[in-house]
Amino acid sequence: MNYSSSAEQAALHYADAYQKLYKRPPRDLRILDDDWVMVYGARLRSSELQYLTLQLQSEYRPETTERRSVVMRLLKWFKS
Repeated sequence: MNYSSSAEQAALHYADAYQKLYKRPPRDLRILDDDWVMVYGARLRSSELQYLTLQLQSEYRPETTERRSVVMRLLKWFKS
């Protein structure tokens, strides 16, 4: 059987949510190993990426579109 790692699943969900919100795929999204991903230079656990994905999905909802920059602020925070 072929099981996807948690990092692969998190990356796929993130890429889908990002595409819906920004109308383009994420430019820098890499799977490092089973539990780590790299997103725009920030090394994150798959659980952290799942949290960012939830933030993206909430930004996609019409009633919260004015808060789109929260994901970029979170990424900057994770990078530091």
